[in-house]
Amino acid sequence: MTTTTRLSTPAGRRPLAAPVTAGRPRRRLPFSAWHLLLAPLAVLFALPLLWLCASSLMSDAQFNRFPPALVPSGIDLGGYRYVLGNGMFPRWLLNSVIVSSVAVVSNLVLGTLGGYAFARMRFAGSRALLLLMLATMAVPFQLTMIPTFLVMKKLGLIDTLGALIVPSLVTPFAVFLLRQFFLSLPRELEEAAWLDGCARLRVLWSIVLPLARPALATVAVLTFLTTWNDLSWPLIAINHDTQYTLQLGLTTFQGTHHTRWSAVMAGNVITVLPVLLAFLCAQKTFIRSLTSSGLKG
Repeated sequence: MTTTTRLSTPAGRRPLAAPVTAGRPRRRLPFSAWHLLLAPLAVLFALPLLWLCASSLMSDAQFNRFPPALVPSGIDLGGYRYVLGNGMFPRWLLNSVIVSSVAVVSNLVLGTLGGYAFARMRFAGSRALLLLMLATMAVPFQLTMIPTFLVMKKLGLIDTLGALIVPSLVTPFAVFLLRQFFLSLPRELEEAAWLDGCARLRVLWSIVLPLARPALATVAVLTFLTTWNDLSWPLIAINHDTQYTLQLGLTTFQGTHHTRWSAVMAGNVITVLPVLLAFLCAQKTFIRSLTSSGLKG
């Protein structure tokens, strides 16, 4: 229904008719229309995690039943009791925490120094050294596994946590990501500090690092995720069960003739929780880093 309203006009001119639409205003959705597509995809990607949590509450009899059950008929905490009652489990958890924490701290420190040097300092061979470092990211770990093992053996670190920590002290990805983020920062902030008499390390600590929190959080989360979930290298470098990490210790629940699937699933749930919590805590800074680190190259 449309009504007509007369508008006042100067003398000698015909009045104009302004259409006024009567009726209720159009309601908007309380969320973006993209959520109608993203919500089902999120549920689809979350299904393996949901099934992992559900299967950790099953008994071994339910796992061995055919056809396999997708939903537990009852809550059975036998897998969690077996995992937490294992005398070596706290030691494996502590080993994983030590290796991951040292790797995160060292990557933040050394990656920051290397990334800032490549971003702001010009020295002989800097471009060639950067390209060489980036080329190492294309080399698969399977090719460097034996040379790394021989180096760790020469250093006497085999079957110790040092064999897991030393190869992860700094990664080319951490240096490259921080370099890209430092390039996106304006030089004027650092030049103003230099004019005030600040040294380069003071500028890095007081001005650059507070602005680089998104990139630092991204490096920390990705480094923690990589070292926490690593299985192939500990499987080669560690022989004694007292030096096992959590991922390597969970493999002892799988035998040649019998596997305690309830314990395996319960252990995987406990292993996934720290990684999931770390990502949820750093989610906003993680996204900010991905959207800003590629502005300049």
